[in-house]
Amino acid sequence: MPGVLVHVTRGPIVESVHRGDLAVVESAGKLLHHVGDPDRVTYFRSSSKPIQALAVVLSGAVDRFGLTERELAVTCASHNAEDFHVEAVLSVLAKAGLGEESLQCGTHLPLDRASAARLVAAGRESTSVHSNCSGKHSGMLAACRAMGWSTADYISPDHPLQRWNRELVATVCDYPAKDIAIGIDGCGVPVFGLPVRNMAYGFARLADPDTLPSELRAAARRVVAAMQAYPEMVAGTNRFCSDLMRIAAGKVVAKSGAEAVYCAGFLKGRTPATVERGMGAAVKIDDGGSRATAPVMMKVMTDLGVLDAEGAAALKRYAHPENRNFRNDLCGEIRVAFDW
Repeated sequence: MPGVLVHVTRGPIVESVHRGDLAVVESAGKLLHHVGDPDRVTYFRSSSKPIQALAVVLSGAVDRFGLTERELAVTCASHNAEDFHVEAVLSVLAKAGLGEESLQCGTHLPLDRASAARLVAAGRESTSVHSNCSGKHSGMLAACRAMGWSTADYISPDHPLQRWNRELVATVCDYPAKDIAIGIDGCGVPVFGLPVRNMAYGFARLADPDTLPSELRAAARRVVAAMQAYPEMVAGTNRFCSDLMRIAAGKVVAKSGAEAVYCAGFLKGRTPATVERGMGAAVKIDDGGSRATAPVMMKVMTDLGVLDAEGAAALKRYAHPENRNFRNDLCGEIRVAFDW
């Protein structure tokens, strides 16, 4: 049974409740804390992107095509399609000898309202590069070029790249590849179903790469370093992932996923809670309400000592979001409703 994680209030009444499953796991594999069912199987969604980005490094694409850290970071992104995101994606494609027409991620307006408004005002239609997943797709295409694989069918579950991604998720998260459920993500590529605790474990190992198989360690360090060096590339302006990694300054690697999945790794040796080991946390909100994920993750990080008082204060709006109406009246709040 999912646990009650978040209350949404209006005046004196709890108007809505978000239930979900939450797990915190150390990099040695031990389940440290949980609410609800840590073994609940659900889809990793875009939270798996940092693990899939390992293939961009391991294929040799980063070095062969001269991808920058900033460009590696965008391959992990669910980005806003701000100008700097679009430029980075197009640069990855160009370096791999490809154009925007190679992207098979679909299209939608930029997630960033200002960027979307400028596009509409200019009379332009959104294209595939504006998809929040275009960075991941550009990385996949670059990996295919580096490996000599077809780019025409790179999103197929049977493509060697997608089979490799499945194996990477299985290895990093320590879950049998044969047991991973396969669905189709919002951008057309395979998406992986596995227990919440294994998602948390995967992020604990990204935060503590010494626990990974030796052939993955250097790639994991490069992916995490890129995300931390350029957090704005992973999401964008006024997004929790970017603000969290910027303010946490090397302590956290974090990635959101659709349908209210959120995963974060807390780096070994960088915080009081993780001096001797890395830790990972994963949450899935039962009803898919993404407004609940940031308050949950903020409580996890505050309780574990990952964020100091200054960092917690800087991110307060994510820990205690205000419930405001269209007149901007303060009507209530979104607040955590669980304890360990």
